Formats: sequence, C-alpha cells, structure tokens
Amino acid sequence: MTKAELRKRYLRERKSISLSTIADASKKIADRLFSTIDLRNAENLHTFIRIARLNEIDTSAIYFRLWRDLPRLGIYAPRSDMATGEMASVKFTPATEIIESDLGIREPAGPAVDNDAIFDIVLVPLIVCDASGQRVGYGKGFYDRFLAKCRKDCLKIGLGIFEPVDAVTDANDNDIRLDMYIMPDAVLDLR
Repeated sequence: MTKAELRKRYLRERKSISLSTIADASKKIADRLFSTIDLRNAENLHTFIRIARLNEIDTSAIYFRLWRDLPRLGIYAPRSDMATGEMASVKFTPATEIIESDLGIREPAGPAVDNDAIFDIVLVPLIVCDASGQRVGYGKGFYDRFLAKCRKDCLKIGLGIFEPVDAVTDANDNDIRLDMYIMPDAVLDLR
C-alpha cells in the first residue's frame, strides 16, 4: 500500500483505540525500550512529546525515567516550524517550559541546538512502518529531513502500536529507514 493509503487506514484505526489501551501500550513500549537498549553510553537522546489528539504513544514514562535514572543524559525534544518544514531540537528537562503550537502540538520552549549530529538515539513517532523499517508519518517530511542531518550511527527507533505492514510501496530516496521498531509486544531490529 502507499503511504497515503496506510496513513488514512491506520490513523482511523488508531483513533478508535481507547485511552486506556494507549496508556497500557505506552507503558509496555517504555519497558521494552529500557530492557532492549543499553543507554549507559549514550550522551544525547531525542524524543517526541506525544500529540494526544492523534492518540500517539505517550513517551512521558520514557523521559521521566531518563530524567530520574540517567540525569547526565541530554534529552531533547522537537519544535516544528510549519513555514520552513524544519524541526529544531530543544533541550528538554523537568524545568523546560512546554508551549502549545498553533496546531495544538506541545513543544519545548527555549533555544535550539545547532547540531543534529549530537544525537546517539532518536525516538521517532509514526503511524505504521513496514518490515524493512520504512515508516509512515504524517506526510510533511519533518522527521526525514531531521534524521538526514543526524549521524549515520545514530540509532533511529520507531515507537508504535501496530504490527509492521509488508511494504510501503511508494518509499523513496528521501525516506529515512528506522533501525528498530518497538511495539507493545515485540521489537523489530532492522540493523
């Protein structure tokens, strides 16, 4: 299926999932992340802040645990510029002010870093992905442009609720593949 077909189908399916199911899935994904990935040598991690109205996985259990257990780890979150189509990375701490964009997306306030090559790990939101790590996002290309600026050895981990589909038929050279996909009940290692 094409990205547009998959986006339409899986956004509709995800919208029908109860908040308690999303909360349970989010906890399982967080637990699976911490049991799968050794974060002790990482210096900087980029995470997304969930868009609740889109029923995204809630990453708060991840970043709260990182703040508590690995305070030396630099945590960053995105701020999107809809005019340029670019995403900025902002230091994200318990003291960071969270603002709401014009589109109702919660984002960190503060200055952005000017070097996306600092990230060892990026937690990537998605709607669904295929068995080769091609992800389907919201169709604006923010994460593909951002991930293209990250180091080649940066671990790109998708977090989602659905099993991978067989293939995204219209993937192109600008699409950045995931290295791993973490679901509530499984991890797909694509490296």
